[in-house]
Amino acid sequence: MRILIADDHELLRDVLRSYLEAEGGFAVDTAADLPTALTRIAEAAPPYDLVVLDYGMPGMDGFDGLDRALAANFGKPVALMSGLAPPGVAERVLSVGAAGYLPKTLPARSLVNAIRFMAAGETFMPIDLHRPSQAPVETASGLSPREKQVLAGLCAGQANKEIARDLDLREPTIKLHVKTICRKLDAKNRTHAAMIARERALC
Repeated sequence: MRILIADDHELLRDVLRSYLEAEGGFAVDTAADLPTALTRIAEAAPPYDLVVLDYGMPGMDGFDGLDRALAANFGKPVALMSGLAPPGVAERVLSVGAAGYLPKTLPARSLVNAIRFMAAGETFMPIDLHRPSQAPVETASGLSPREKQVLAGLCAGQANKEIARDLDLREPTIKLHVKTICRKLDAKNRTHAAMIARERALC
């Protein structure tokens, strides 16, 4: 997968690129400002599978930079990243169809997992930025429709590979869903999550 990390903080760019390249399967380019990022997007062939933009880097002009990158990236995902969540970030990111929002307060490994998640076509948004009015896709259980599909597979005793095949997703994406499900259900592991789901009639 081809990823573009655009951030004016050189250390963060280098850390994310190192982590992603160490994972394997990623080709990572970087940019220090929006004009450079837009140039890289225009010249990319094939297009980037995901573009990650720092909200506060030069040239962004608030959410305008996100809109411009979305229009330029050939329909491929674009995500926003910031050290401090801008007002209304959840509503804006979801309303324009962006891939999600990454707080820089996340550990590097969590940032990398979220980037992999979004590059696979999923949407990432920190749970504490969600409210019912902002996230209509959330169900009463706190699980998204996709997470409930994965949970059904866990309840059926399926392995990640089997769930991935049934849902036409990549296995790493299923692993990320399982981690999120365990966190939301306060489960220690996948088996515990399935037990809790059965007790609550979630599957």
